[in-house]
Amino acid sequence: MIYFMAWVLFSVLLLVFTLIRPHPYRIPRFLAFESLLGLIFLNARRWFVDPLTAWQLLSWFFLASSLFLAIHGFSLIKTKGEPVGDIEDTTILITTGAYHYIRHPLYSSLLFFGLGAFLKDPSLLGGGLVGILFLAVMLTARIEEKHNLERFGEDYKRYSEKTKRFIPFIF
Repeated sequence: MIYFMAWVLFSVLLLVFTLIRPHPYRIPRFLAFESLLGLIFLNARRWFVDPLTAWQLLSWFFLASSLFLAIHGFSLIKTKGEPVGDIEDTTILITTGAYHYIRHPLYSSLLFFGLGAFLKDPSLLGGGLVGILFLAVMLTARIEEKHNLERFGEDYKRYSEKTKRFIPFIF
């Protein structure tokens, strides 16, 4: 019951935060974060059980990769993107670091986090939440790419032709 109450509390906070932000991709991104919350609370009891099993080790690999990409991506946005106002409103197209290979390292981070949380205790419901997460991140990325094309023009078009969305050289 405590996990359910915590999930409701965090969901309400996430909804409020989502509604006060003007970004055009706020609703699909809300669904992505809500899916992550669902995965966290769905599998909360299993996070530290049997830590050396294959599923747990793979889970921790995805979670660590997620953390690395999030820190790296935000660091590049702050230091190379010269954001104005909101950290996401960069004035310079970032093409170094992880952005040299993928256009959305922060969304990749969300996908990796979702996979890591799912692998703590795989289930049909968890698989559904991963599916929602994937679709929401895909939609968010497409909306953001359209916005970036308007903002950065031909530079972004050339950049998107040379990079993948989420996984270097693959997807």
